[in-house]
Amino acid sequence: MEKTYMITAAGCERELPLCPVNEHMDIAAFIMFGDVEITVACAKALLERCPAFDILITAESKGIPLAYEMSRQSGKPYLVARKGKKLYMSDPLTVEDKSITTEAVQRLVLDRKDLEKMNGKRVLIVDDVISTGGSLHALETLVSHADCEVAACAAVLAEGDAAQRSDIIFLEPLPLFFH
Repeated sequence: MEKTYMITAAGCERELPLCPVNEHMDIAAFIMFGDVEITVACAKALLERCPAFDILITAESKGIPLAYEMSRQSGKPYLVARKGKKLYMSDPLTVEDKSITTEAVQRLVLDRKDLEKMNGKRVLIVDDVISTGGSLHALETLVSHADCEVAACAAVLAEGDAAQRSDIIFLEPLPLFFH
């Protein structure tokens, strides 16, 4: 029988499968892709907690539906830092990130034209789950190349020790499962 963890976020209850990271630890897989109900509810709940902002940014990951929905509800634009350089990028900026849920080092790439869209703006950094903070740090590094202010960093869930951080906004803590 598959091990699972029950969580309620923004009034939506979900059963998350536990997935092994290594022989000592599992994580609960929170997937927003295709789950419109939880995406809409979490976007609304996060927007209620976030300070004023002008533009959102997320990594090309499971946080895209959340950033899109927060953008739609707020009327503010959003940007996606891509996982690799794309042909349309004439002058890309690249940073590297190591995530707990991905085996290899990831790259996040943002074209300088997108970077310029953040100049003079209050930027909200958004992700689905903050765990080790690697993806968040990579996004903060990208954003630091613009002349802007980070309004806040927000996620639906703060996993493990991230739930103790005071510098992020999140809806619910998500434990790590040690064995």
